[in-house]
Amino acid sequence: MSDTDDPFDEIISAETDRDPDLAVIEAGSRTLRTQGTPPEAQVPTRPEDPELDKALRDVEAELATRWGETKLEPSVSRIAALMDVLGEPQRSYPSIHITGTNGKTSTARMIEALLGAFELRTGRYTSPHVQSVTERISLDGAPISAERFIETYEDVKPYVEMVDAQQEYRLSFFEVLTGMAYAAFADAPVDVAVVEVGMGGTWDATNVIDGDVAVVTPIDLDHTDRLGETPGEIAKEKAGIVKQDATVILAQQPVDAAQVLLKKAVEVDATVAREGLEFGVVSRQVAVGGQLLTLRGLGGEYEEVYLPLHGPYQAHNAAVALAAVEAFFGVGSQRPEPLDIDTVRKAFAAVSSPGRLEVVRRSPTVVLDAAHNPAGARATAEAVGEAFDFSRLIGVVGASGDKNVRGLLEAFEPIFAEVVVTQNSSHRAMDADELAAIAVEVFGDERVQVEPRLPDALEAAITLAEEEGEFAGGGVLVTGSVITVGEARLLLGRG
Repeated sequence: MSDTDDPFDEIISAETDRDPDLAVIEAGSRTLRTQGTPPEAQVPTRPEDPELDKALRDVEAELATRWGETKLEPSVSRIAALMDVLGEPQRSYPSIHITGTNGKTSTARMIEALLGAFELRTGRYTSPHVQSVTERISLDGAPISAERFIETYEDVKPYVEMVDAQQEYRLSFFEVLTGMAYAAFADAPVDVAVVEVGMGGTWDATNVIDGDVAVVTPIDLDHTDRLGETPGEIAKEKAGIVKQDATVILAQQPVDAAQVLLKKAVEVDATVAREGLEFGVVSRQVAVGGQLLTLRGLGGEYEEVYLPLHGPYQAHNAAVALAAVEAFFGVGSQRPEPLDIDTVRKAFAAVSSPGRLEVVRRSPTVVLDAAHNPAGARATAEAVGEAFDFSRLIGVVGASGDKNVRGLLEAFEPIFAEVVVTQNSSHRAMDADELAAIAVEVFGDERVQVEPRLPDALEAAITLAEEEGEFAGGGVLVTGSVITVGEARLLLGRG
């Protein structure tokens, strides 16, 4: 095949929205170039032992007395103080640090699967959780047990209280969990940690690590009250995870975000690999239970890679994850040969991502997806249309009050025949009637039903989908919030 027939070259030539001024920034940075059936999602359930369950609930209750994840004081001083008294556990292993707006958790799980397939012991820290707080901290590809979670909390608790007494503000819920994760990884010990930021980057609690590889998934508008009102402004915060001499793996970005990220890479002499240039998705085909991919990595092409997840965005997440692991192993810099293709195929085939286009029931089909902002909702809507042949799709939406709910509903309007609005049990949940008022403006009164209780909303949506008949292809999509999805997952018998 000639160079002009290369599908990857076609991807590059098709990029018409790139700003020519980026060339000035890119000229100052080193770039990495080439040299030479769906698994069951693992989500922990409540412990069966009553005493163990009570002990876990006691820990959860203590954590709940701290600032929640939406109340922040932008500083890493408290978490840095905790790391200091713990003996800097985060320095005892290399790490891959992940930021971005959407796709972070799925990408983290793919990176974890790839590293594990190459026989490295992994620790993964992600947020928020779908059902149990214990799933935020994983070892060897599985959430830590309730026993280990409790033990880790008890181990760090005296040090947490010591820092609390010294600081103006107590450590937050997220800061304590971050400290627990880093301590658990050191205690294991792990060969590599895969860490997802909670919010932003510069002042995020996770940012006391110096990631050998920094990954930036697509940046879009979310948390605009804290991070900025444009992708470029948001990128300034997220660029904080890019450390001196690191390797930066950039998913496709808006031009203003790319400028900020590349400028930061130049400032810290980081090596950059960009989706669509140094790596990317060459081709993808819809397959039973997922998709079949050909990926261009930093070391060459990886053909016939089966990914048991739906949607174009998951294919792009896979390309980013592959490049991150290649960079971690030095492919494209220290070593010219690609990763072993059979190991890569085995790893991707075993990937699961709970609450991301996850099918939890048939007849009618019920799908869960944790999209909670307009960009995520648009990606989900596209993936649903590609992966499922629904003749009539009913939406169940329960959203948080601090999100762009109108934008989220507008993204789903083309694919929902009707929508049942509801609310989850979180104090952040938007009131169902308030959500309904916005939904009526987007969908029209006749297409909106209000069921404040999530169990009633699920029942109503399933009934509406069944009106099509047993074999007519009606379906239900539950979305709007990770919390809504987690509670629906429990109600529908998963966990």
